[in-house]
Amino acid sequence: MRLLCWLWLEGVRHSVAALLLLLLCCTSVSIHLRSFQPHKSNIHMHNQENITLAVILPMTNTVYPWAWPRVGPALLRAITLINADSSLLPGYKLRHVFNNSENAQGICSESVAPLMAVDLKFTYEPWAFIGPGCDYTASPVGLFTTHWGLPMITAGAPAIGFFIRAGVYTSITNTGPTHKKLGEFGLHVCRHFGWEQHALLMFEDSKMSERECYFAIEGLYMELHNANITTEDLVFEEETRPVNYSDHLHRIKEEGRVVFVCCNPDIFRQLMVNFRKANLPQEEFVFIYIDVFGRTVSSQPARPWARGDADDDIAKEAYQSVKILTYREPQNPEYKEFVTDLKANAKKMFNFTVEDSLMNIIPGGFYDGLMLYAHALNETLAESQGQLSRESVTKKMWNRTYYGVTGLVQIDDKGDRETDFALWDMTDTTSSIFEIVAVYNGTKKQMETLPGMAFHWPGGSVPPDMPFCGFKNDNAVCIARTITMHQMVSIVVFFILVIIFTVTVFIYRKLKLEKELAAQLWRIFWEDLHMSNLEKVLHSAGSKLTLSLRGSNYGSLPTADGHFQVFAKTAYFKGNIVAIKFVNRKRIELTRKVLFELKHMRDVQNDHITRFIGACIDPPNICIVTEYCLRGSLQDILENESITLDWMFKYSLINDIVKGMAFLHNSVIVSHGNLKSSNCVVDNRFVLKITDYGLSSFRTESNNEDAHCYYARKLWMAPELLRIGSPPASGTQKGDIYSFGIILQEVALRRGIFYIEEETLSPKEIVDRLALGEWPYLRPTVNTQVHSEELGLLMQRCWAEEPAERPEFSHIKVLLHKQNREHSRDILDNLLSRMEQYANNLEELVEERTQAYLEEKRKAEALLYQILPHSVAEQLKRGETVQAEAFDSVTIYFSDIVGFTALSAESTPLQVVTLLNDLYTCFDAIIDNFDVYKVETIGDAYMVVSGLPVRNGKMHACEIARMSLALLEAVKTFKIHHRPDQQLKLRIGIHSGPVCAGVVGLKMPRYCLFGDTVNTSSRMESNGEPLKIHVSSATHDVLQEFNCFQLELRGDVEMKGKGKMRTYWLLGETKSSE
Repeated sequence: MRLLCWLWLEGVRHSVAALLLLLLCCTSVSIHLRSFQPHKSNIHMHNQENITLAVILPMTNTVYPWAWPRVGPALLRAITLINADSSLLPGYKLRHVFNNSENAQGICSESVAPLMAVDLKFTYEPWAFIGPGCDYTASPVGLFTTHWGLPMITAGAPAIGFFIRAGVYTSITNTGPTHKKLGEFGLHVCRHFGWEQHALLMFEDSKMSERECYFAIEGLYMELHNANITTEDLVFEEETRPVNYSDHLHRIKEEGRVVFVCCNPDIFRQLMVNFRKANLPQEEFVFIYIDVFGRTVSSQPARPWARGDADDDIAKEAYQSVKILTYREPQNPEYKEFVTDLKANAKKMFNFTVEDSLMNIIPGGFYDGLMLYAHALNETLAESQGQLSRESVTKKMWNRTYYGVTGLVQIDDKGDRETDFALWDMTDTTSSIFEIVAVYNGTKKQMETLPGMAFHWPGGSVPPDMPFCGFKNDNAVCIARTITMHQMVSIVVFFILVIIFTVTVFIYRKLKLEKELAAQLWRIFWEDLHMSNLEKVLHSAGSKLTLSLRGSNYGSLPTADGHFQVFAKTAYFKGNIVAIKFVNRKRIELTRKVLFELKHMRDVQNDHITRFIGACIDPPNICIVTEYCLRGSLQDILENESITLDWMFKYSLINDIVKGMAFLHNSVIVSHGNLKSSNCVVDNRFVLKITDYGLSSFRTESNNEDAHCYYARKLWMAPELLRIGSPPASGTQKGDIYSFGIILQEVALRRGIFYIEEETLSPKEIVDRLALGEWPYLRPTVNTQVHSEELGLLMQRCWAEEPAERPEFSHIKVLLHKQNREHSRDILDNLLSRMEQYANNLEELVEERTQAYLEEKRKAEALLYQILPHSVAEQLKRGETVQAEAFDSVTIYFSDIVGFTALSAESTPLQVVTLLNDLYTCFDAIIDNFDVYKVETIGDAYMVVSGLPVRNGKMHACEIARMSLALLEAVKTFKIHHRPDQQLKLRIGIHSGPVCAGVVGLKMPRYCLFGDTVNTSSRMESNGEPLKIHVSSATHDVLQEFNCFQLELRGDVEMKGKGKMRTYWLLGETKSSE
């Protein structure tokens, strides 16, 4: 949608412009030799008397509601009242400084306003900013005030972008109306009249203007969009081409019934005249005209349609479909008194006549904003105990209610004021006068119809926002169903074709089915299954391969009691691991029934049943090949005490069983017949799947298993099936539900299959008693202390003696959902939780060692960044070769300790090491505040450079000079632990010039500097004096350009290898003269 694109483009425009301005202003401050100090949000309050407020507003263009002639009298009145109140800001006086935000054409300028803000900030150090009011000027200024930590109070800047990006504009408090609140009112209007589906947003826009309508519609769009009300936009630009009313009306007819309009009043009137002339049904449309300052209803009586021309009658009739949205004028007596004073003072101070209009809300908002700031500042000063956090003043103003001249001022948690609105309607069609019918209380978030007032609708009722037949009359109810003879013939022909097509499809599918049966796509040859010789030997001996829970090893695993766990046999088929189940049959007859069973197995697919890959019928290796699930069976997981299963995990496993069985019961498979926990397997995504289903023709009883195993397999079988001599191989659906009940108890208690408390029965005894069916029926234990009572009731219903009393899986799914609501999550959450619960010691070890590796990597990188410059270290990390690089101009600092040799001779080695460590720790902490790079330390020598590896213009000399002064000051207060009374004498030399820098060596590489500049810098240090900064003439010339350093001529000094050089002493730094 175009409106969304514009929202994004505007955000980009503001962000880029603000960033460029920030760089421009910061650069300008440096170039013009201002002594820049890092910003500190906490300031000491002593020695402060005046509180300066920086005001940035339009000066001459009084079309703006926030123009200085309109707002100035209100602000000056507020300042006078605050200064006269002894209980408010005692000991301080407010004063203001003003700068114009207009350009030469009298228009708010986003390039002028931020420059004015920077000028006011560094000239007057204001405590807060008042304004700007225009959106485009408030955006960059708001970014600056946020960066400086200074409050910004405005009653303008209504764009919703300031609310959306509240995390960026943290300094702005808006005490005037905003388009965010306009959007909230628009949404309340839609909900009040039942328009909750669709709206058309029509507005005038020009990139060369202030774009008031664009920003107003933007606020409305965002609120409607968040409420899931679809919108269409209709944008026109009068300045570039004439308005095409016929095209606009066509789009209105096709795309909207509730139309929000923001444009010039004359354009809107002409639109409504054309609307009436087009004979569109008035009762189906409503136009809500956005006129926040009420310019069209300012005259009394209010007739916004009237122009005194020939179209008045048509316009009057058309305006019956119009509602007008405005701000609501405050009704309190203080506001009326304020407006009276405002008019008088504006005339007296600016010779400007303030008219009676809703624009006066804006000066009132600025007045209330300043009063609110004074109270917040007063409270903050009382709590600050000598220090003031300017950011805390802003926070004091948010989430606050204050009674001002404009009534109740309630600021929300984003710094925006709650706003009241009014909705006007033509209450009398005879006189055609517009009056306020409903008002919106922004504080209460309520829209109320005024007593004795009612909305007028041309059709007698509120029109819907969507036509009954749709915008394109494509609703099937509205389509005429008159059938002509031609249509009847067409229908008959159509049905004949359908019959022919159906018969053709039936024949095609029959032939295709026979072809599929004959093709035997399920068939797998034994040669295609690849197993090791050992596995084949084990198979021939009757053994089976073991699958570990991790799926990483294959082979029989001994348990703690010496027995072997046995799992499904595996093999490789077409490069993938598959599970193999050997069938105790000598041969398989491929009857039509068997072929259909095999086809059905290939056709049946679901996320919770294992995929059937094929079958091998080559004697004697007759087997079924299915999907391989490497996590093992549910029985393995339940019997593995090292695996912790919470109820969320258990419910997930149970739900997977229910989903898989519900699918099987509704498929051609119909029933499972052998459902048990060992036939529920878990794949690598921790999804449980049902296996060993279908293919009843392949199933036979094993001849070589012992009695214990035989009866243990029967523990899941339903009693009615145990009583049958030869139960059906595919079982019954009710029998599957009984088996599910047994598994449910197995999962809930984790005490083994068919656990009966305080009884020890063999599998044969249990099966015999189940088959007899004696009362009381033998069933597993239900323990409500371990699981919920509802789950216990579900188990009992599933293993009910009467099969008809057992619930279907579809019903079980509903019951489990009700029980498991507190554990209900989406698929991703369930998967992640299963993975977390299934983790074991190996995963914990991997995590632990990964963390250790990352920590060591972090330490190694931190150490690398301390040895080499950051940019050079990054190059080395990327495997790039660091080329030597020449730098035209850098400044190098050398220093050493005078008398260090004697001091070392009189101290122990440990004391010397402690001294140097303390000193260089102090130095290292100081140089972090400057754009410098520490090259090396050798004994008591300390070498620092600025201007490389990242060039910084001529700032390198300034950075080194300031750093040298800071180090010299630190040395004067530095205490030697073992000689606290001895003054450490630092000797400093600095010189500027070209150097070549690069990384030298492979083992213990160093970032080294080469060139005559290094030698000269060393000579400057060695020829200096204690506690002085020796500066060469080259550095002196660069520093002179900054006009902020105090330098004293030392004279010509003989330098070894250099001859005589003129040098200077660096004494300190002063503020710029400009």
